[in-house]
Amino acid sequence: MLKKIVFMGTPFFAVPILKSLYQNGYSVSVVYTQPPQKSQRGQKINKSPIQGVSETLKIEYRTPNSLKNNKEEYDYLKKLDADIAIVVAYGQIIPKEYLSLVKRGFINIHASLLPKWRGAAPIQRSIMNLEKETGVSIMKIEEKLDSGPICNSYKINIMVDDNSEVIAEKLSTLAAEKILDNIDQILEDKIKFKEQNHNEATYAAKIEKIEGKINWSKTAESIIGKINGLYPNPGAFFIYNGERYKILKAKLALGSGQIGEVLDNYLKVSCGNKKSIKILEIQRQGKRPQNIGEFMLGSQIEKGSNLNNA
Repeated sequence: MLKKIVFMGTPFFAVPILKSLYQNGYSVSVVYTQPPQKSQRGQKINKSPIQGVSETLKIEYRTPNSLKNNKEEYDYLKKLDADIAIVVAYGQIIPKEYLSLVKRGFINIHASLLPKWRGAAPIQRSIMNLEKETGVSIMKIEEKLDSGPICNSYKINIMVDDNSEVIAEKLSTLAAEKILDNIDQILEDKIKFKEQNHNEATYAAKIEKIEGKINWSKTAESIIGKINGLYPNPGAFFIYNGERYKILKAKLALGSGQIGEVLDNYLKVSCGNKKSIKILEIQRQGKRPQNIGEFMLGSQIEKGSNLNNA
């Protein structure tokens, strides 16, 4: 008899994992995802990537604004009597009373090596913190955020040029493969879950836009970490002569001068540790992204400018 699976997820990160379950013959009874969002000007309704895939695969989906105090969804899941729930970046806290509605529990695929980087932005925080490795952890959801016992973790290296988009894609692909190694064992109660060491926990708080502002007195390495960690959104930026510039790609460079000084005609900028960064791609506010050669043709930011001049 096919096992009943509930899938909960929202962003592109969750898509390969849902597809992997479906393509490998697992019976996904229902998908939960965040409701469609209005665009900034309210002219367009944007479905979540998971809703789009659910429609394509003809899987029933539900989009409640909240599960908290939601009798309709509670009763629905209770009646469904599912065997397991797989949760991947759903974007909502699963209320405590729901956790007993599924026979083998709610299993979360989290994009960090727990107990490191519990919370909303583990990929961004690991890159911004200049970590050398990250991974995915498969854990059972408990009442406290990302604190449940783990059955398996899988590592990848973070390369110098890797940004959040690249790492998310790598981790999503890894999770889509590894969930297949774990789900049957969980369903058959043949896998052990091990308690996390809560004393080693760190937290990946939600990214705030203001965090993207570059402080040129920081080390060149930490500025690169911010640029890569916050790509593509909200992005690392500086303000020069009242205009906002988002740095999309940069690398470490030799040479130094005053903090924030532009050292050449191709936007090499001096940082706080007597090192510099070389900006490779940039986006002026309201304009399209440009490589640095194209950007500098029409830019007022010249050699000798100081980017601390907001």
